[in-house]
Amino acid sequence: MDFNFSEEHQMIISSAREFAQSELLPGVIERDDAQIFPTEQVKKLGQLGFMGMMVSPEYGGAGMDTISYVLAMEEISKVDASSSVVMSVNNSLVCWGLETYGTEAQKQKYLVPLATGEIHGAFCLSEPEAGSDATSQQTTAIDKGDHYILNGTKNWITSGGTASVYIVIAQTDREKGHKGINAFILEKGVKGFEIGKKENKMGIRASDTHTLLFNDVIVPKENRIGENGFGFKYAMKCLSGGRIGIASQALGIASGAYELSVIYAKKKRNFR
Repeated sequence: MDFNFSEEHQMIISSAREFAQSELLPGVIERDDAQIFPTEQVKKLGQLGFMGMMVSPEYGGAGMDTISYVLAMEEISKVDASSSVVMSVNNSLVCWGLETYGTEAQKQKYLVPLATGEIHGAFCLSEPEAGSDATSQQTTAIDKGDHYILNGTKNWITSGGTASVYIVIAQTDREKGHKGINAFILEKGVKGFEIGKKENKMGIRASDTHTLLFNDVIVPKENRIGENGFGFKYAMKCLSGGRIGIASQALGIASGAYELSVIYAKKKRNFR
């Protein structure tokens, strides 16, 4: 088995590394200290094709493989973990699920601008009482025929304040347990949808993390993803891909820290 990277993979590494040094490194510490979202940098990631790397070109994506995504994530994370986590969520938790399970209308309306980086998305699963136990959703989506009424709270949502499109997981039929959960596409700005508290984190501070509040939000039936009751399975499938992105990010952060420590060690002079 050949474990060497292909010429295309080498090009991905080179492009991502060059972008990280020229576009992300300048001001990275200042953005993190002041919790400034890297708006322009994320847009340029989209222009480079890195916000929808595995999405088919038919829907505005780069049509690359998973290895390309991992390599790009690692190089971006070496320099700017905040930008890489936005990139990770958009690729694996938002774009992948929409392309795999969304309707054609959903793909044309939402996936195309997400994959091109025109906008970016957020994945809304965690709640105060449903973090590690995703079956205990307290957010509800009551079926009203041609629409759902969404009520509840989501916590610790990456890109919660800056995203334009939100994938929201909610309970429609509590008696059915995990088979009564659905996934919905929600747009920023709809009535009853409020961006709540911004978390003051210890790290990765340029990426915004928010509480989201839903108060009688009307969600059109066509914005449900998949068949009725598919939401829990949908979330688990998306999270499986999300773990690849987070692992790549962790590897990149560790590699970047190691490289900086070597530079520091070579420059440091001990007292004699």
